[in-house]
Amino acid sequence: MKEIQLKYGCNPNQKPSRIFMEDGGSLPVTVLNGRPGYINFLDALNGWQLVKELKALTGYPAAASFKHVSPAGAGIGLPLTDTLAKIYWVDDLGELSPLACAYARARGADRMSSFGDFIALSDECDKDTARLIKREVSDGVIAPGYTKEAMALLMEKKKGNYNIIQIDPAYVPNPVERKQVFGVTFEQGRNELVVDDDLLSNIVTKNKELPKSAKIDMQIALVTLKYTQSNSVCYVKDGQAIGIGAGQQSRIHCTRLAGQKADNWYLRQAPQVLDLPFLDKLGRADRDNAIDVYIGEEYEDVLKDGEWQKRFKEKPPVFTREEKRAWLNGNRNVTLGSDAFFPFSDNIERAYKSGVKYIAQPGGSVRDDLVIECCDKYDMVMAFTGIRLFHH
Repeated sequence: MKEIQLKYGCNPNQKPSRIFMEDGGSLPVTVLNGRPGYINFLDALNGWQLVKELKALTGYPAAASFKHVSPAGAGIGLPLTDTLAKIYWVDDLGELSPLACAYARARGADRMSSFGDFIALSDECDKDTARLIKREVSDGVIAPGYTKEAMALLMEKKKGNYNIIQIDPAYVPNPVERKQVFGVTFEQGRNELVVDDDLLSNIVTKNKELPKSAKIDMQIALVTLKYTQSNSVCYVKDGQAIGIGAGQQSRIHCTRLAGQKADNWYLRQAPQVLDLPFLDKLGRADRDNAIDVYIGEEYEDVLKDGEWQKRFKEKPPVFTREEKRAWLNGNRNVTLGSDAFFPFSDNIERAYKSGVKYIAQPGGSVRDDLVIECCDKYDMVMAFTGIRLFHH
């Protein structure tokens, strides 16, 4: 296919809209179902690059959950613990395929941000993954292929209008990319950086012990950042992003935002949250919202107003600030990636509160010595990659 006509661009007033190849060749994507829009394709093509790279680096199937041209989550196909299966609402699905585990991780890290996502899968979509996708609120999916069973399940979504895109996994883009802004054409070489072991070899802290699992998490963080709107920071643990801060003008705001998301991910695993007595009629999305309220500072106001009765069978006790801090102190060995250098050590102080042990960042700040000193204070391991990963 030479081009695909779109309903409209970023907004309904932006017409006409289409995607096509500037050289007149055939597109590497085929719309199998639905009518994807402009932003859908931006999410799909960025997400595909991310999962393809993760699969190549780690050997595991990979998945990403995209919203507005940044990932809300990304993960590889490691088995889920019972706790993770429960907080991702997949404990009723039995044993899942590696690809389904990857998407459960990508979707589950920040379920509120992933609501209405566009999904990217590194491998052929199988029945297990399609079963998971079918019951979540999502705009569409891109993958190199779909089994017959998976396709049948996905075709049932959105009254048969779910967006399903197939991409040619052998497609290699032109090494030079272009885009227009205000009628002016921008041109640059594609970011073909490979996040290999050599990129992580310059460890600048006193602690230089970087286990293989942490190295994989560093790679996940950096690949995720390659396709996240800058400034961006990514927290990773055990094969998945657990907090992504995207598109902030200040790096400390990225670190705080991503750290808060990582904290929420870990708080969801606390016994107080796992034992919440939800009303039977409450669906997964409403339960996610109820959990967010419960672990937030406003929960005491909800108790005062009697609003808890709309969510729970009985009144849950307050999850106190002290109890939350004590639980968060148990989160350890988290990895943090940054798409540019940390200009101040306040980023390290904030990262430490969310259990960060391993850090990958470009380095190059005039205050690198102070940042390293702060890492040494907490016995962290930090690698300087020497490479910035801005994405716009």
